Amino acid sequence: MSALPDFAKARVLVVGDVMLDRYWFGDVNRISPEAPVPVVLVRRVEERPGGAANVARNIAALGGRVSLLAVIGDDEAGGALETLLAGSGVDASLHRDAALSTTVKLRVVGHQQQLLRIDFERAPSREVLAEKLGEFERLVDEADAVVLSDYGKGGLVHVTRMIELARAHGKPVLVDPKGSDYARYRGATVLTPNRSEFREVAGRWTDEADLASRARKLRADLDLEALMVTRSEEGMSLFTAAETRHEPTRAREVYDVSGAGDTVIATLSLMVAAGASLGSAMRVANHAAGIVVGKLGTAVVHREELLESLASHS
Repeated sequence: MSALPDFAKARVLVVGDVMLDRYWFGDVNRISPEAPVPVVLVRRVEERPGGAANVARNIAALGGRVSLLAVIGDDEAGGALETLLAGSGVDASLHRDAALSTTVKLRVVGHQQQLLRIDFERAPSREVLAEKLGEFERLVDEADAVVLSDYGKGGLVHVTRMIELARAHGKPVLVDPKGSDYARYRGATVLTPNRSEFREVAGRWTDEADLASRARKLRADLDLEALMVTRSEEGMSLFTAAETRHEPTRAREVYDVSGAGDTVIATLSLMVAAGASLGSAMRVANHAAGIVVGKLGTAVVHREELLESLASHS
């Protein structure tokens, strides 16, 4: 399949933890006299939506219609995130909460090399999206697929209820999981852990057959339609009741893996929303991952890039 479905009519609802990714780019020409650390002379500052906001931005960049439901702090970083999303084609419903701090990840980059990451975050004292379940249900009605992007920041404590609501409305639910308690994702359509996340839950495997056995067990235990494990340089593996399918990595050059999981679930959900099979969706998502890891920082993939990659491997 070298062509892509028409994404223009496919609508995806993204819910989860949003954050602001900040980048300070500069030159490193000397070591500090105060301590044995490099001195970075900052030349340029960039800001990009991160977390669930990056998932939504990737869907919009591919030409899909996307709604984003999340809570941000009533602070400067939250305002910056709102502004960024307003210009990226995302229909964002961001609820400000004065008791919450917007998560910020600040990366210091010298000569295109990440030197340091500084995180600003505070765990919420309560479930920040509990009162938004009514709005979630309304937005679910308008969507063709739902993405729940869990970064463990408090936005998806009620994820089990969200999955139940979405499935009751007949919508496929794709979850990017976090932590070791996967029981709360029971009943989702697809779970997309990366290799280390899957290992944390299922344990270490000895070979491909052992991996498949552990994946089948987890899929059955959680009543999932599919489990898709992203395996970095080993590609991606899809496990359903009917088959096990593997896609080798498509990365030409790995430059930066930050945000790659966002691009994968964004592409996967858009393909599913457009009516594609999970096998086809994984193949296209794998190409998208190969493109985005060649870019610096949390980045997006455009439809034209995806078409070119698919054509070159057809």
